[in-house]
Amino acid sequence: MMWNTEWGIKMSLLLKSTKRMRPIDRVRAIGSLIMLALFAIVMLFPIYFMFVTSLGRPVEAGSANYSLFPRVVTFDSYKFFFDFSPHALRWISNSFIIAASVTVGNVLFAGMAGYAFAKIRFRGSKLFFWLFLGTMMVPYQVIQVPLYILTVNVLGMQDTYAALILPNMCTAYNIFLMKQFTSSIPTEIIESAKIDGCSQPRIFASIVVPLSKTVLAVMAITTFMDNWNSFFWPMLITTKEYMKTIQVGLASFRFANTTYFAPMMAGACVAALPMFILFFCLQRYFLEGVTVGAVKG
Repeated sequence: MMWNTEWGIKMSLLLKSTKRMRPIDRVRAIGSLIMLALFAIVMLFPIYFMFVTSLGRPVEAGSANYSLFPRVVTFDSYKFFFDFSPHALRWISNSFIIAASVTVGNVLFAGMAGYAFAKIRFRGSKLFFWLFLGTMMVPYQVIQVPLYILTVNVLGMQDTYAALILPNMCTAYNIFLMKQFTSSIPTEIIESAKIDGCSQPRIFASIVVPLSKTVLAVMAITTFMDNWNSFFWPMLITTKEYMKTIQVGLASFRFANTTYFAPMMAGACVAALPMFILFFCLQRYFLEGVTVGAVKG
C-alpha cells in the first residue's frame, strides 16, 4: 500500500511538471508515460491471469472456460491443490528450507570471500578471483550433466537436502558483488583495527558486516528468490514425491491426457505469495541494490 501511495505521488508530480514543459518535451514525457504503462500492463497481465484462473473450478483443461474476468469465484482449486498430494505442504517447506539455507550460506561464505579478495593480500588472489569470474561465463546448463554425475553416481546424494543445497551454497556472482562493494570501504579503517589487535574474523564481523548491510541484504533477497523459484536442478535431482520443491510439484498437475490448469494456477499463486511479500517489505533494498558497487570512493 505504501508503495502504491509513493508511486501515485511521484506520478502526480511528474504529470504536473509536464505542464511547465515545452510542447515537444511534453509530448515526449507523455509518450514515455504511455510506454511505461503499456510495459506495466504486459508484465502484470500474466500475474492477473494466473490469479483469475486460480479462482475457477478445478476441471480438466478441455472443459475449462477461460475469461479475463472470473465468472464464478471459488477457492475449490486451492483445496484441490492441497488435497491432490499429501506432500503439498512438504513441497512448500522444502522450498523454504533450501532457499533459506542457500541464502545463509551465500551471505556468510560469499561475504567472507568477497572481503578477502578486496582487502586481504595473498598470493594468487587475482588469479583466483578471475577464475571465479570465469565460471560466470559458463552457461548453467552446461555444468548440469557433470554435476549430476558427481552428485548422484559418485557421492550418492540423490533425493537429499545436501544435493539441493550444496551446489549453490556460494556463487561467483555474490562473491563479485561483495568484492566490489567492500573495495569501496576505506582501507584506513581496517588498518586501524589491525593496529588495535583485531583479527580478520573480528574485523569482518565488527566492521565489514555493519558497513555492508545494504549489499548483504540485496545478496540475501536475490539469492532467496533465485532458489525459491529454481526448477531445473530440483527436477533433476529429486525422484521421490516428498523431496520435491513447490516449483517441481506444480508440474505434477500435467498428465499425458489432460492438465488441471486452475489447481496449477492456484499452486502458482501459493508459490508466488512469499515473493510478493518479500518484495513489498524489502523493496527499498532492491532500489539501493541497483547502485551497489557502482560508486567507489
